[in-house]
Amino acid sequence: MSDPNAPDNTSEVREIRINPIVPSESVLVATARSMRPKKAEELAPRDTRKHVETCPFCRGNEHKTPPVILSWPPEGDWQIRMVENLYPVLGDDREQAGFNFGLQQTIDGYGRHEVIIDHHEHGIAVQDMAESHLAALFGVYQARMQQLFASDERLKYVLVFKNFGPAAGASIPHTHSQVIAMPVVPENVDAEVKNSAAYYAKHHHCIFCALIDEALTFEATIYDRNSGAVRRKINVGQYVVERGEKFIAIKPFASRYEWEVHILPLAHQADFLDVRGEDLADLARVVKRTMARLDAVIGGAQYNFFLHSVPHGGTDSKHGVPHGAYAASYHWHLEICPRTSIPTGFELGSGLFVNTINPEQAAERLRAVDL
Repeated sequence: MSDPNAPDNTSEVREIRINPIVPSESVLVATARSMRPKKAEELAPRDTRKHVETCPFCRGNEHKTPPVILSWPPEGDWQIRMVENLYPVLGDDREQAGFNFGLQQTIDGYGRHEVIIDHHEHGIAVQDMAESHLAALFGVYQARMQQLFASDERLKYVLVFKNFGPAAGASIPHTHSQVIAMPVVPENVDAEVKNSAAYYAKHHHCIFCALIDEALTFEATIYDRNSGAVRRKINVGQYVVERGEKFIAIKPFASRYEWEVHILPLAHQADFLDVRGEDLADLARVVKRTMARLDAVIGGAQYNFFLHSVPHGGTDSKHGVPHGAYAASYHWHLEICPRTSIPTGFELGSGLFVNTINPEQAAERLRAVDL
């Protein structure tokens, strides 16, 4: 494993990059900051044990969890198992009307919060899972999202996410992910949806598709207008980390986190629920290989990943159309966000992410991994 924060011989970068999807979400790329004394997030201890007697998520300890909601395969020993979260952030066990007082407002914390035990083996990493198992896991995500949307029209969004390591929010080391169904669309997803809709209204093209096209075909040399010196050279495929037949992994130009990677379908698709079963195998392969690349460069790093898909139901007052009308402008994707540094007061106070590693160099190092 290489040192992810090792200095390189390239010139220093200090610039603010604008997220093309959500322009208000800017990133300060300041590579000189990587040289300062700092405390990085500790590497998560890699527990490779296959079974832990005291772990409630290990096979044989099913009595230690709430009743099963869904399991795969449906017969025989389970490989993937879903249960309710014992400590939910949202629930449907009681109804409580929202209310307003002065400028303050509350909405009932209605929803669902469930845990997906990703694998029966306690300490297996995503990159070590079989592609067929990962495909089944994404199929379970898909099936449960569909069930939750169909169960209650009040549910407007279902977020699937995974936390690995204490700094990323994981409280149990057994590999697992989570599903939260909620009556509101999260602000960051809503911003993606509305900004991509505005781009589509102007250009009649999905902005995510445009970014994929740029990553695969665009090259340019940018010169200083006064001296004529080369300011930047952009090469074809510079931001591509991994590519499959149906999916692609891209390092965002305005990466919030040093090793952030996004995985998207190559063909336009707004809703994760529309992914065909036969295409999940290619998604699994791209995810597995991307995680293997990340592990080779920053092995043991704590991380989050989450699925962003088009919302279901509801009406957007600004555009005056149902969220379903965003099918042509939005593009679902998986965001992988390794936690290799601790946010500073500047980041928390300004909302401006600071990235100390040049995204182009990060993509190059990830591509260079020999799998």
